[in-house]
Amino acid sequence: MFCNQCEQTAKGTGCTVVGVCGKKPEVAALQDLLLHAVKGLALYAKEGNKLGISDREAGRFTAEAIFSTLTNVNFDAARFVTLINQCVSYREEMKKKVAEAGGNVNFADPSASFQPAADLADLVKQGEEVGLVNDHDADADIQSLQQILVYGIKGVSAYADHARILGQEDDIIYAFLYEGMAALTNKELGLNDWVGLVLKCGEINLRAMELLDAANTGKYGHPVPTEVPLGHKAGKSILISGHDLQDLDNLLQQTEGKGIYVYTHGEMLPTHGYPELKKYKHFYGHYGTAWQNQKKEFAAFPGAILMTTNCIQDPQAYMDNIFTTGLVGWPGAQHVKNGEFGPVIERALAMPGFLEDEDKGSVMVGFARNTVMSVAGKVIEAVKSGDIKHFFLVGGCDGAKVGRNYYSEFVEKTPQDTIILTLACGKFRFFDKKLGDIGGIPRLLDVGQCNDAYSAIQIAVALANAFECGVNDLPLSLVLSWYEQKAVAILLTLLYLGIKDIRLGPSLPAFITPNVLDVLVKNFDIKPISTPEEDLAAILNK
Repeated sequence: MFCNQCEQTAKGTGCTVVGVCGKKPEVAALQDLLLHAVKGLALYAKEGNKLGISDREAGRFTAEAIFSTLTNVNFDAARFVTLINQCVSYREEMKKKVAEAGGNVNFADPSASFQPAADLADLVKQGEEVGLVNDHDADADIQSLQQILVYGIKGVSAYADHARILGQEDDIIYAFLYEGMAALTNKELGLNDWVGLVLKCGEINLRAMELLDAANTGKYGHPVPTEVPLGHKAGKSILISGHDLQDLDNLLQQTEGKGIYVYTHGEMLPTHGYPELKKYKHFYGHYGTAWQNQKKEFAAFPGAILMTTNCIQDPQAYMDNIFTTGLVGWPGAQHVKNGEFGPVIERALAMPGFLEDEDKGSVMVGFARNTVMSVAGKVIEAVKSGDIKHFFLVGGCDGAKVGRNYYSEFVEKTPQDTIILTLACGKFRFFDKKLGDIGGIPRLLDVGQCNDAYSAIQIAVALANAFECGVNDLPLSLVLSWYEQKAVAILLTLLYLGIKDIRLGPSLPAFITPNVLDVLVKNFDIKPISTPEEDLAAILNK
């Protein structure tokens, strides 16, 4: 196997024996084979789009299939066998439609005619032969850009799937998934073509995040400042992790009146701020910290656990208590259909739950764009008066790799006249810090999940409009941590928007060559993080 798509990849270059995430070589091979199959589907679907042929079901499947290959989502080999065969079926249906419309169906790339083997072992061999989906014979810099594109597409697919669950779709997103995957078969594209596709991926991701924002706020309201307990109540309990709000909504509806308290974990923390979710009295608090600590924290949780999307780790120590839904999967873990949470509830009722109340303090959530912009006048006056000197967006993915303590130290050392915006699971390095306020405005503002990056972008744009300047002219600095492919997609969106002077860490992606990095540095002034002291000095003494 070879996988270099996440920040914790082995030796900083690529996992070759087994994934640091726990991914087995067989699953890695099947994921590579699935992307190979998607590439074939994309060739015919792109041709179909030229002819006005649109198949939204195929688009939805494509997003789901690509999302399933994202880090820490699906570790179940059997599920990939199904996806590979479904992909070929969609491809053949699309090929037939294109042929009937008189379009081109003569593609030389092997993905266009790939036929999956009949059994698992042979499918794995096929995947090993295919390898990574990029062109292995291309120049190293082109391969680097191809990988950046593929990983960005994985992030786009994740956001598109989250939005689609709540009824928000745009065929332009599916069309780009086809365009990007089909481009991997074109050996005539040069360096500038790939740079263009990478930036277009950022543009399309902005649309996907816009749809997701509309989906979440349209159904559950705009988040409001909310205090979330970190302790627990005596009683039966269910812990829900992941990202999808509809799964949480369904779980809250189905547990109402059953004497079960529902707790959030990880990226579900910001959901406490949504009016239509916080109305449930048994939706109590937050349990645990970042995703990479779940093995220890989940083993101690006295109730059932529901994983809704990515970030699952090997649950062997609590296999009987954990359930997966949607695209997430682990071999041996019980999988339930979205919204059909009876088995989860039964398990929770059979377990002891928490035996007594415990107060562990609280944190505040709910500072998405509507909340922040409702006090925009106050913020602007504080900047003009000098009470607020600078804004920092410190967020992104968390992980276990050494060096991530940089982010907590950075936040702790920010001056008292600065505001810290944060989002995604990177905040768990410092989310419970008591940093005080500036004129009633909390210094630490939680914007939400990684899925809420659109909200942070809108805050920056609104502030720039208020000060009649560009985003790059604001007293705003982005200090980001990355781990997986959603972060790649967000970074591409920031580059598409022309946002410069981003500090990125804890280490730079293994799939970026020195030449490609040089382009990013020259055009966008991207910098690797150094030390909190050095970076703060450089930012504040400009």
